[in-house]
Amino acid sequence: MAWFKREKKGISTTTEEKKEAPDGLWNKCPNCKKALHSADLIENKYVCHYCDYHLRIGSKEYFQVLFDNNEFTEMFANLTSGDPLQFNDNKPYTDRIVESQAKTGLKDAIRAAHGKIDGQELMVACMDFAFIGGSMGSVVGEKIARSIDYSIKNKVPFLMISKSGGARMMEAAFSLMQMAKTSAKLALLSQAKIPYISLLTDPTTGGVTASYAMLGDINIAEPGALIGFAGPRVIKETIKKDLPKGFQTSEFVLEHGFLDFIVDRRQMKAKLATFLKMMKN
Repeated sequence: MAWFKREKKGISTTTEEKKEAPDGLWNKCPNCKKALHSADLIENKYVCHYCDYHLRIGSKEYFQVLFDNNEFTEMFANLTSGDPLQFNDNKPYTDRIVESQAKTGLKDAIRAAHGKIDGQELMVACMDFAFIGGSMGSVVGEKIARSIDYSIKNKVPFLMISKSGGARMMEAAFSLMQMAKTSAKLALLSQAKIPYISLLTDPTTGGVTASYAMLGDINIAEPGALIGFAGPRVIKETIKKDLPKGFQTSEFVLEHGFLDFIVDRRQMKAKLATFLKMMKN
């Protein structure tokens, strides 16, 4: 019966015999801390199959989830931020842009694409939090404006997927001007009677929440998303009171009338397709 007994103490595997798991093969759920295999995670639309936590994803993954066969045409791909204020904190803004582009493979904090969802044409602008916190700079505003112009010209519904920490401080007033610019463009979209769907994901805060994120014909959100203007800590320190349980979650915002409904990411494509067909008819 010695076959199941450990005759030697410790691990005797040599370094040459050890096998490393490939990078990116496993992820860990930020909520329940359980290990998630990448293939299972992709199949489950980047939602934890243990606790249903919606992991943060970027434009690449959202396009993959929403567009039929992941087929789309990216628009305005070469727009990049300038440095109108010659901003410098601990490093020049131009250097920060170059570093972020190299790290993420993105030109800025938003991508725009035209494709089909369940056979229905749709123009989508999706923000990427990985690029300087998804901050709203002049490129973000310009891509949204051009996407809206494309929707009006081609009579295609517009979907905005917001994921942002707010205005980009390195562009100061140029960033804040994007709030008015995008809101004015959305007014033109409304006059043209083209549907606008706003999808708020985790997190959607600051000037983005105060402008285009809350101006949809329907405003929808993913479960558990942080949605608000200032952060909970700032508000608590300002009013000197404890905040309600679940404050600034999508469920709290829905309960107080600022959202139309919350949709699980796994049902998102079907819900959006149903809404587009309803508006078309």
